[in-house]
Amino acid sequence: MKKSPFLKSVEGVSYLIPFILITACFALWGFANDITNPMVKAFSKIFRMSVTDGALVQLAFYGGYFVMAFPAAVFIKKYSYKAGILMGLGLYAFGAFMFFPAKMTGNYYPFLIAYFILTCGLSFLETSANPYILSMGSEDTATRRLNFAQAFNPIGSLTGMFVAMHFIQRRLNPMNEAQRDILPDAEFEALKTSDLSVLIKPYLVIGLVILGMFLLIYFARMPKNADREHKVNFLPTLKRIFSLPRYREGVVAQFFYVGAQIMCWTFIIQYGTRLFMAQGMGEQPAEVLSQQYNIVAMCFFCAGRFICTFMLKYLNAGRLLMILAVAAGCFVTGVILLRDISGMYCLVGVSMCMSLMFPTIYGIALQGLGDDAKFGAAGLIMSILGGSVLPPLQARIIDMKEVAGFPAVNLSFVLPLVCFVVIAVYGYRTYRLYKV
Repeated sequence: MKKSPFLKSVEGVSYLIPFILITACFALWGFANDITNPMVKAFSKIFRMSVTDGALVQLAFYGGYFVMAFPAAVFIKKYSYKAGILMGLGLYAFGAFMFFPAKMTGNYYPFLIAYFILTCGLSFLETSANPYILSMGSEDTATRRLNFAQAFNPIGSLTGMFVAMHFIQRRLNPMNEAQRDILPDAEFEALKTSDLSVLIKPYLVIGLVILGMFLLIYFARMPKNADREHKVNFLPTLKRIFSLPRYREGVVAQFFYVGAQIMCWTFIIQYGTRLFMAQGMGEQPAEVLSQQYNIVAMCFFCAGRFICTFMLKYLNAGRLLMILAVAAGCFVTGVILLRDISGMYCLVGVSMCMSLMFPTIYGIALQGLGDDAKFGAAGLIMSILGGSVLPPLQARIIDMKEVAGFPAVNLSFVLPLVCFVVIAVYGYRTYRLYKV
């Protein structure tokens, strides 16, 4: 039996260079995601806010994904995947540069606007890049191809975490929240201005990098095989794709997956800070050490992407998704119940289990949609709203400090546990009912 090609070649021209360029975009939005997660804690400290108020960063960040997903799909349908990629990169760069005027105001909310604009760009990027990668070869190898491209996303995430730790968290003033609370207004304003100057620099640098990628893709020859039909039939297409149970359930599963991912990667800082401060460590060293554990978790996540991509050659995607969701649920149970370093080890282990989930849910849900995949991709990107809705709920639990003598930060991980149950059910149904 002849094997399906991993990448297409049209008239002797390979899709390798376009594949490499689009795959690089996966790393770029991974950077944005994971330099941002530690900023919930950073903004809470800089502006003397609660965890709940700091979590508005995630609301703005993932709200941009939600708002722009279907407008992006309409744009891509009317023009092309390449145009969608370029629009995404342009908005990404503009949002990053907006951090400078936001810093000049000295207020929190302009930063939320900058994040929102930046993630409108990420919404364009993800709505374009994921189905573009699926279209660059045969449908038989589509999920494996997307898993391979998505494997470079955590490389960007690792870079974002490293930059957040070394160029933001370590360089912020070490004064803890209690000490900041008693500062006179003039001293607090001076400290806030200094810390914001530290915080914005990496965003301005990544803005320049994004402009460089924009120019590379603008001048590159990109395949047009998936861009033949430009007529927009918005409502009939939506009705058609949401009538498919596998797609509809995939959108729900993706909502809960993204929520679980963001909760585990954002609140590992709060989880670790409570744990290490209970052992006598200062607040800033505890935050930095927690971020180091987050980087280890991302290394497991990155390795898991490549391992799971290989395993998909031999295992059914739905079955593997179910197995890993069950394993993640077991680890999260440990995160909730254990109050020592073992709980942190369990939280790191969750990332290994999550590595397969996003691209596999994506690939399963879009399988067989053909040109409808452009709008199908938008629905799956809108489900990233889970990263906007669920973290503030977890933050509210964390702000309770303690519940019946139990650390609230531990108890808050009940929410990711619920998410993994939903994903396990989707994996089971995919494997048993849809035979995928």
